[in-house]
Amino acid sequence: MSIDRSNSPRTDRRRRVELDPDTVERDIARFVLTVVELLRQLMERQALRRVESGELTDDQEERIGLTLMLLDDRMSELRSRFGLRPEELNIDLGPLGPLLPKAIQYSTSPTPRLGTFT
Repeated sequence: MSIDRSNSPRTDRRRRVELDPDTVERDIARFVLTVVELLRQLMERQALRRVESGELTDDQEERIGLTLMLLDDRMSELRSRFGLRPEELNIDLGPLGPLLPKAIQYSTSPTPRLGTFT
């Protein structure tokens, strides 16, 4: 009995981790910024839920909006520093699909999506 390993992860080049010493810093930055983007999106969704439920004061809404705007600006700066486009901040999870949802995969505008807080 032989086992067909032609489709195993070891032979599938798409699934291999290929390390290049020239791009390791950029690759690490891409991974870290992807995780930060995921957390930013989760924070944004939670903030929207809290605003819609009416449980926040006007000052709290203002602070959350400002914080998310600053985070969005900083993310843009970091992407620029490492030469990354917003659509590059995602991880393919294979059969599960991409880590970040396509509908709000990344922030593409210089202004935050929570502009209603101001």
